Amino acid sequence: MHEPLTLYGWRSPVLERRRVKDKAQVTFVLPENTPEGPVSVVGDFTHWNPAAHPLEPRGDGTRAAEVSLPTNGSHSFRYPAADDYWFNDEATDHYDGTNSRIHT
Repeated sequence: MHEPLTLYGWRSPVLERRRVKDKAQVTFVLPENTPEGPVSVVGDFTHWNPAAHPLEPRGDGTRAAEVSLPTNGSHSFRYPAADDYWFNDEATDHYDGTNSRIHT
């Protein structure tokens, strides 16, 4: 069983946001090796498909995936990792029970 991400002693997940024309570019950022193994971001914007947005190393000790979302929306998301470990993002706008939520 995995512990919550904050107990690893690394920085918490980060959401980087910027507006590009009529879209919101959201970059989901995690430490490169915490948790270990592959991690992706899934949500209603990916139809919960773990293969849609894997987080890739950025060369600065983090890994990230950038997603283009409609502006003025609200989306549910989570991070699936190895061994069927799913977790939320502490930098999120709020939660809807099980999932993190982001407003664009």
